[in-house]
Amino acid sequence: MIKTVIYGFGNIGRFVYDALSEGKDFEISGIVSKSYPDTSYKGIPVVKSIDDIKNIQVAVLCSGSMDVPDIAAALLEKGIYTVDSFDIHGDIVDVRKRLAPIAEKNGVSAIMAAGWDPGSDSVVRALFEAMTPKGLTYTNFGPGMSMGHTVAAKTIKGVKNALSMTIPLGTSVHRRNVYIELEDGADFMTVSQSIKNHHYFSHDETHIMQVESVDDVKDMGHGVDLTRKGVSGTTQNQNLRFTMSINNPALTAQILVSCARAVIKQAPGCYTLIEIPPIDLLYGDKDDLIRRLV
Repeated sequence: MIKTVIYGFGNIGRFVYDALSEGKDFEISGIVSKSYPDTSYKGIPVVKSIDDIKNIQVAVLCSGSMDVPDIAAALLEKGIYTVDSFDIHGDIVDVRKRLAPIAEKNGVSAIMAAGWDPGSDSVVRALFEAMTPKGLTYTNFGPGMSMGHTVAAKTIKGVKNALSMTIPLGTSVHRRNVYIELEDGADFMTVSQSIKNHHYFSHDETHIMQVESVDDVKDMGHGVDLTRKGVSGTTQNQNLRFTMSINNPALTAQILVSCARAVIKQAPGCYTLIEIPPIDLLYGDKDDLIRRLV
């Protein structure tokens, strides 16, 4: 049994609990949360510090992306394997370079950026490029809730609650529709400009809308349509497509849990999902998996 701790207990953390509970090879050692009001969740101890939990192999990080690098570095220093769904695409290489030597020094490994994008979609893009080395790939998200952008909007001063929806415009171009509840006394125009200036939103067309209740418009559904038109050898016009419609935090959580199984099988270091053998993500005998899937 892989002794696992859930680090952070918001939307993703609760779905991680569900996925771990369904896994045949996991034991939940505890939950780390500074905000959860109780000392247990369905019989699992909830603590403020990971130092209060013993016998941990893997920590599944469910905190916001901005906090993940520092948390992962601290846990790797303690000799704990980590997996996370860090989603700031442009920073992935730098974070990987930071975490790799820490993991290597402490004889453990980390799998980072392991949600569905970046994460499982990254694997699909890699396979598409292997199939058609020349060409263009378009990643079109949504329409649906972006967890990373929603968390980013909630950090803006004056925002009581927020929801960021990703609207696909085609050919990897997206619009952000952000619905916000304001704190008492907050100025809508000031808050709107602060959201638009945030690096999560500054590169996209962003529309801010004030609502009385974010919960009245909230839907955690999301999706992606990946398309590639390319060349196999010298043969033109190869058209590839992958599409899915999903519950955003549930799929992110399941990928994290599959990576918690894979991370202990890797040599010390830090990895992204495209570097992990797919069979390492699966439960079961290797020969049986090959017989069934190949």
